[in-house]
Amino acid sequence: MAQDTTVPKLNFEYWLDKAVEWGQATTLKSQKDVCLHLPQLQEFLHQLYETLKDVQGSVAAIQQFPLIGQLLGRLCWNPFVIGYDESQKALMWCLCCLYSSEPQNPVEVKANSWIHSLLCHLLSSSEWESNEAETNLFISTLGYTSADYYGHLVKNMIFSLVTELRENPFNGLNIQRSVPASRVNAVSICCVPLITLPDLTPLLETLLLYHGGSPKEILCPEFLEAVNEAFLKKKISLPDSAVCSLWLRHSLSLEKATLHLLDQLVSIQLNSLEEVACVIKDSLLPQAASHPAIFRVVNEIFKNALLETDGASEVMTIIQVFTQLFLEARQNQNEQHKFPLKAYFPCHHQPLVRALLRRPSELPTTSWSQHLKNISDMLKALVEDTNVSSLTDLFETWYLVTCFGEWLDIAAEQLLKAAVQPDALLWLLAFFYCPQNENQQRTQAMITETTDTSKEVYSLLLRTAYRFKHHGEGNQKTVKLLNELLQKFTLKV
Repeated sequence: MAQDTTVPKLNFEYWLDKAVEWGQATTLKSQKDVCLHLPQLQEFLHQLYETLKDVQGSVAAIQQFPLIGQLLGRLCWNPFVIGYDESQKALMWCLCCLYSSEPQNPVEVKANSWIHSLLCHLLSSSEWESNEAETNLFISTLGYTSADYYGHLVKNMIFSLVTELRENPFNGLNIQRSVPASRVNAVSICCVPLITLPDLTPLLETLLLYHGGSPKEILCPEFLEAVNEAFLKKKISLPDSAVCSLWLRHSLSLEKATLHLLDQLVSIQLNSLEEVACVIKDSLLPQAASHPAIFRVVNEIFKNALLETDGASEVMTIIQVFTQLFLEARQNQNEQHKFPLKAYFPCHHQPLVRALLRRPSELPTTSWSQHLKNISDMLKALVEDTNVSSLTDLFETWYLVTCFGEWLDIAAEQLLKAAVQPDALLWLLAFFYCPQNENQQRTQAMITETTDTSKEVYSLLLRTAYRFKHHGEGNQKTVKLLNELLQKFTLKV
């Protein structure tokens, strides 16, 4: 056969002949022959999986192995083959490789249905369900088709597995009982092509929240990636706790989710920050970021995005809105479950962090100028400290201030209102726009016009409008003037 010349080690034709010869292993001779060849069959199935995992979908697999359906189908219905856990697992892996998450043609749709029925059969076999010699006769006697029977059986199996995984891990003797890691791993493998089935949602949630005391990850990475992909494409809905657990146990999924959010946001025309806030909330990232490990990863990705876009005002605005939503989510947390601030900002000056984290709405407006002066004084002392004068330290401090841009916007407003002590406000804004300049240069750079301030002014107006609406600030006259300015800028920017 053609595939044997492409991948000679697979010996595809030999094993297909064996599968035909064995049938369903109903004779003593065929049963002995299966047992004799199980180690070599196991090795073959692993080799087949290694080849299939690089093949894109069932159509490509059929082109390379025209009779792969016959081979896998015969092996899946051989009770002596699937009675061996490792063979069953390898067959599941191979079937998962053939599954098309987004079928493009009738062949892939039909193949998905076939794969689904085989996986349902494997779920009902081996260690989960005893094999009955008269299974097919029994099904027909009940008046079911195989598809109906195994569909109902899958629902029962899901309920059974969920119950088993969720039950109290301690028995009456205080001896910990847990499902073997290999079994949990095998279940996660089975779920890969079935993730978007509504019936499977309780099992997905249970698996994501299950750890079992093993120091290593027991869920297969393909399962974690597939769940994340389905969640990002809105094909499944999961509780916040399950999504948070997914991102904590699989950092690649968290990175993909954050980049997916950024892609969504940069494609939105920033005419209203309410829309931006809605998209960010819908991603569940601000809520999940209440866990410091998730916050630090997301924050690092945002930081890199800001660097790669040369400090684009749109990206700054996205970061600031995200930070506000993160603070709201953290504030709504139960006090017992809150992490200390140092867990989120371990390397920063904690008094400065606490000052920046104070929401403007938490202070009377008469205290804003003094609070801004305190922030400016602390920041100035840090920047001028010779022990932390490296560019890295300077950037980290600048980025921290950028995240809490509400206070920068208020500083600009206070300055326009001719505050009593404008020097501190001038220095704070000068540091934000020219962080690498020395103190004198920084002040001079604020009395100098920039080449293009339209985007910065527009972003400032957007953030101010969002703050007024979010916190009920500003009188009607101010809000009306703000909306008129925004309409004019929308036409220019």
